Amino acid sequence: MVEAYVPPVIITVIWAFIGIVCPFFARGPNRGVTQCCIMLTAVTCWLFWLCCYLTQMNPLIGPKLSMNEIMIMAREWGNEIKDHMDVTV
Repeated sequence: MVEAYVPPVIITVIWAFIGIVCPFFARGPNRGVTQCCIMLTAVTCWLFWLCCYLTQMNPLIGPKLSMNEIMIMAREWGNEIKDHMDVTV
């Protein structure tokens, strides 16, 4: 199984390559503007990906399940179903 730090490192290396190396291949009369656009695009795409990745690692909001759904899940997953469950809302 892949360690948790591998995907962020790989994606960071890819976007760093795009943002640092690729601007040197820009040609034309507006070379500076093209380089700036490539670097800003790489940074914003990497930042957007990082925010989405970190949000999925530790979600702030979980699913809201009814007691019936919880009991069905417990039965299907092989957990013991008690007569009553202590649930704090």
